[in-house]
Amino acid sequence: MRNPASSRRLPTVTVSLALAFSLLSGPFALAAGQSIQQEDERVFRFNVSPNGYPPYLINENGKHSGIMWDVVKVISGRLGYRVIPEAIPRKRVDQLLSEGYIDGTTRAKEWTDNPEQFAFTKPVVSIEEVLFIPKDSDLEFEAPKDLFSLTLVTHLGYRHPVLEPHFQSGRIKRFDVSRDKDMFTYVLHGEDMDAAIADRLVGRWILRNEGMQNEFRTSSRTLSEYGFRLMLRKDWADFAEAFNRELAAMRENGELDDILAGYR
Repeated sequence: MRNPASSRRLPTVTVSLALAFSLLSGPFALAAGQSIQQEDERVFRFNVSPNGYPPYLINENGKHSGIMWDVVKVISGRLGYRVIPEAIPRKRVDQLLSEGYIDGTTRAKEWTDNPEQFAFTKPVVSIEEVLFIPKDSDLEFEAPKDLFSLTLVTHLGYRHPVLEPHFQSGRIKRFDVSRDKDMFTYVLHGEDMDAAIADRLVGRWILRNEGMQNEFRTSSRTLSEYGFRLMLRKDWADFAEAFNRELAAMRENGELDDILAGYR
């Protein structure tokens, strides 16, 4: 015979279970879903430097653009990462990258003291370093010896391997500045400054925007040409490989050329 007490308890149990399921499908379930989504979100903390590096990295009024920024944003999005910009001074980049404060920065291998400590992507673009010479100067550059006894304005922290032995010996003097656009001002108005070293595209961008495009000429001979890449921590090697695959696809389908064309 059925126990009357158990019959009376059954509706109470059923209601309790129904209430529990309704709670799970309400705000509590939404909160749980948001928590899972936040845990699954992946971010890429990307150094854009305090002053940028136009036209590769441009920081204006809190907005970011530039060749490298656009490429990183597109590829990171396709790999499931949200890009977070971080403005790190050049002298602290390697340390903060190693410590995990940032995940990547733009760099040429040749500009890095210990490149074996990091992972690098394939080059996104080529950096072509040339001399920017005042138009009224008779300086002609064909070999490093043509620069002996001269002073070159350079970007703080940048290495120029072709000239490094001569900088160290003192045959060629270097004058460092922290902002690219200041290099040209120093050459024109500083004392005993003979030329500036800059990437051809960077220099042209600055001179055009500063209204000085008629004040300089570029050397016909390049100082160096380097691949401009992403530099990452070693534990981001898988990201670098995936980045390379997407970069190759962008190069093949013309998407990379479209980005470059927007900054030339």
